[in-house]
Amino acid sequence: MLNDDVYAHIADLEKTHEEMTAIRQHLHAHPELSHEEEETARFVADKLRSWGYEVTTGIGGHGVVGRLREGSGTKSLALRADMDALPIQEETGLPYASKTVGKAHSCGHDGHTTVLLAAAEYLARTRRFSGTLNLIFQPAEEASGNSGAQRMIADGLFQRFPADAVFGLHNHPGLAEGHFMIRPGPMMAASDTATITILGKGGHASRPHLAIDPIVAACSLVVSLQTVVSRSIDPTQTAVVTVGAIHGGDAANVIPETAMIRLSIRSFDAGIRNLLEERIRTLAFSVAEGHGAEAIVDYVRGTPVVSNSEAEAEFIKTIASELVGPEKVGVCPLIPGSEDFAYMLEKLPGAFIRLGNGIESAGLHNPKYNFSDANIPVGAALWSRLAERFLIDS
Repeated sequence: MLNDDVYAHIADLEKTHEEMTAIRQHLHAHPELSHEEEETARFVADKLRSWGYEVTTGIGGHGVVGRLREGSGTKSLALRADMDALPIQEETGLPYASKTVGKAHSCGHDGHTTVLLAAAEYLARTRRFSGTLNLIFQPAEEASGNSGAQRMIADGLFQRFPADAVFGLHNHPGLAEGHFMIRPGPMMAASDTATITILGKGGHASRPHLAIDPIVAACSLVVSLQTVVSRSIDPTQTAVVTVGAIHGGDAANVIPETAMIRLSIRSFDAGIRNLLEERIRTLAFSVAEGHGAEAIVDYVRGTPVVSNSEAEAEFIKTIASELVGPEKVGVCPLIPGSEDFAYMLEKLPGAFIRLGNGIESAGLHNPKYNFSDANIPVGAALWSRLAERFLIDS
């Protein structure tokens, strides 16, 4: 039988709630964009050092790792939080709103960082674990194609700080505070992009028969792309193909030489991901050819699927259920958004969990969004208890 008294509870983390709320609001007021998190990283590193952690900075840019060893346990654990903000003008009107024009913590990374700092302080003070604890504070989660997770891994993150498993957390607007969601296997989508350039033949708008109109071809392609998911993907599976931009020409009386469309492509399965690329390329080439034009496709594979390993997803679900009760731990729906924690899950077993930010919370990446400070002790207790349960003498 589990001796519940020897593991962290939410009440244990409430003792530093006021201090940690001040930290979260400080970070919120001083946002830094991807690859610019110099002051945030320095702030985090100073806090970790003050609590007795061995701190390494400059990993993959502004990445910080705090390591704490205790006892004779041989297992090692990695917990990750992201630190970067977004290029958004905040509209919350809060007294601690962003002090930097055009930059805001509109995704809650200030909260994620604070939750892990709160757990770091508690675990350093109580030291009720046996093994090696690695706390990863990652920059540039929002940087597509050159993300902080990719850069930290390329900089030897898991060779320098080996771990048996890695866990991450993200807040979830629309879910009640103090509630969690988790699922084994795929949970958040792979995110790819494509830029398709249609090469035609420019001419006078009054003489279209002497030109090859790339705008007409591009518009036809936009319509054809709507069939990729509806007619090529198993209806029991999930995928998204969205045309987010279309550009061509500058004047009403000129048929341009080129037109361009940009796509966002989301999927939850490697086979479907490959099929989507194949169908998009085929349609681009064939539709362009049908109009006498030519297509150039620049297809970029982005963030992979966030896929939770079975054992680790069940483990963190158990920890969350012990803290808040099983009735407050639900099955996470498939989320078409992406998250670069996926790169870490490709290297290690682990899991990513969602923590409710409130039913009435503004959505992520919204200028009115704000992380709920009520979540700090909840998330911190999750990390603390997970570390205590994972890192044992073995």
